[in-house]
Amino acid sequence: MTKARKAEITRLIEQGDWLPVAGSRKNVKEHDYYPIVADLLDLDEVQELKDFKHHIVTTRFQHSLNVSYYNYRLCRLLHLDAASAARAGLLHDLYHYDTKKYTSGRHGLRHSAYHPMVALERAESIAPINERERDMIVKHMWPVTPSRPKYAETYVLTFVDKYCAVIEFLLPQPQRLRSWVKKRREKRHSNVH
Repeated sequence: MTKARKAEITRLIEQGDWLPVAGSRKNVKEHDYYPIVADLLDLDEVQELKDFKHHIVTTRFQHSLNVSYYNYRLCRLLHLDAASAARAGLLHDLYHYDTKKYTSGRHGLRHSAYHPMVALERAESIAPINERERDMIVKHMWPVTPSRPKYAETYVLTFVDKYCAVIEFLLPQPQRLRSWVKKRREKRHSNVH
């Protein structure tokens, strides 16, 4: 991609005319995915996710958009309910507190078990949620949480959520991956000697 094209895309993003997802150069506003989630993207509760860091280098909004888009694409490819997958993906982390400040003592649950319940409660307060979307939102942390998914789309969401977390963590900073690999090699080497 040329510098001019990168500058043009940056300008379009700043104007709100381009909506990117991690690992893709596509403008999701020009994709058949967009009309399915456009009403949710206009909600203040969803836009406020831009104020929260997620997976160190991204925002909770960007993570949710990434999960939503790739969940939609994969479910469509598998002939599953791609529309519900897109909507649940966007809402699966709809909570407005700083994860680093969360303490399990306050609620008696680890964050991994607590936040899906908060996300579902908030999602139901802002939009109609069907049974499949409900299952995807509240069980997206499986197998970390004990409740097994009821629908194939939920299994896809759990995979896509983890996949997006990895690409969000590594793609913006490839040096981080190289550094981690180097440390692992050094640790292994020092344990051998």
